[in-house]
Amino acid sequence: MRPFGERGAEEPRWMRTLTDNLAAVPPEYFSRYLPGGTETASAVLILFGRGDGRIGPNGHEFVVLTQRSSAMRSHAGQVSFPGGRLDPDDAGPVSAALREAREEIDLGDQGVHIVATLPTLSIPVSNSAVTPVLAWWARPTPIRVSSPAEVERVVAVSVRELLEPANRFTVTHPSGYRGPGFAVADLFIWGFTAGVLAKVFDLAGLTRPWDRSRVEPLLSTVALSAGGGGEPR
Repeated sequence: MRPFGERGAEEPRWMRTLTDNLAAVPPEYFSRYLPGGTETASAVLILFGRGDGRIGPNGHEFVVLTQRSSAMRSHAGQVSFPGGRLDPDDAGPVSAALREAREEIDLGDQGVHIVATLPTLSIPVSNSAVTPVLAWWARPTPIRVSSPAEVERVVAVSVRELLEPANRFTVTHPSGYRGPGFAVADLFIWGFTAGVLAKVFDLAGLTRPWDRSRVEPLLSTVALSAGGGGEPR
């Protein structure tokens, strides 16, 4: 975990709790799949903010999620954080995550405070080593799908709804896959994204007791191949 600079007064108290706890957990806390050095370097932006009624629920925190294009070669149609591969011109994961967010959802950098980077995690199915970049969006501005070839939908998803026990479950597949899931805003969130969100909420002290015996199976092997394998769990 790497923290960045001075913290903004706008950030919620739970974000301080989160970053304090991040320093005390090893990478294995997030996933048993860690990079081996041969994967493609990638980064995603975990962007939290407070809604104003135009973006996100008025007065409540949200996190920005996208639904990937169904035409994508890997993770097609899956809900994800904005992000992608590091380019040669990127200074590192933070630079890459912000660039990808600009390209995918037209995110402006103004008011985006980088808070920390999480450990780099491996997604074997796409041979990727992904660094999640945690950020707080102090002054949200309109966002939109700006790269339809990559993204079909962008949503500022209510954190309160993600934490609602009725919206949480365990995702399973006959292959043996098992991991956390969320159903919010007509989105079925699983795999890497759901795994990271679940760990972030736990470290932030936000998680409410939910029925871990509730199971929602993935509908097909196509869904599993789109994003399975290497998800934090």
